[in-house]
Amino acid sequence: MSGLIGKKIGMTSIFDENGKNIPCTVIEAGPCVVTQVRTNEVDGYEALQLGFDDKNEKHSTKAALGHFKKAGTVAKKKVVEFQDFATEQKLGDLIDVSIFEEGEFVDVQGVSKGKGFQGVVKRHGFGGVGQATHGQHNRLRAPGSVGASSYPSRVFKGMRMAGRMGGENVKVQNLRVLKVVAEKNLLVVKGCIPGHKNSYVIIQK
Repeated sequence: MSGLIGKKIGMTSIFDENGKNIPCTVIEAGPCVVTQVRTNEVDGYEALQLGFDDKNEKHSTKAALGHFKKAGTVAKKKVVEFQDFATEQKLGDLIDVSIFEEGEFVDVQGVSKGKGFQGVVKRHGFGGVGQATHGQHNRLRAPGSVGASSYPSRVFKGMRMAGRMGGENVKVQNLRVLKVVAEKNLLVVKGCIPGHKNSYVIIQK
């Protein structure tokens, strides 16, 4: 599956030919360098390793510097492997946003915004007072009963409770590419994608 590593710039909106206002996300997609070519003979599978976003040399290990030197490039902050890449690529090749076309659909994967420790109303959509789902008569946002009585005398695994929310890998599928700005390496996709501004995302076609 062909793809690129990118960085979420932010959200905006554009008008289509019918005058409809469409919310969209702007992604800085590439250019990415092929930093390693995995083969069946050596690695047991075929894949392309791409690197994105230059990293300061003093913040890199000697092993990483040697790895990127083989590809003839500087150290990269983000490295991702793509299997079943559509086109044949060699070590050190540059892949840019031109692999995408307007109108096609892509999948975008990123790490969702971390929201810290949250209660059951925010985390799982419990109803609270006056509503049907796990509501209380005198405590607004409490979870209610979590266990049974003397049998089974325990709380089942997977019980929805308060806890850390967000900060998870999320993939949004079938986002339409509205615009490709090749000279600025920008990709404009319809809708929203996971992550905060300037977070890394993986775009697959």
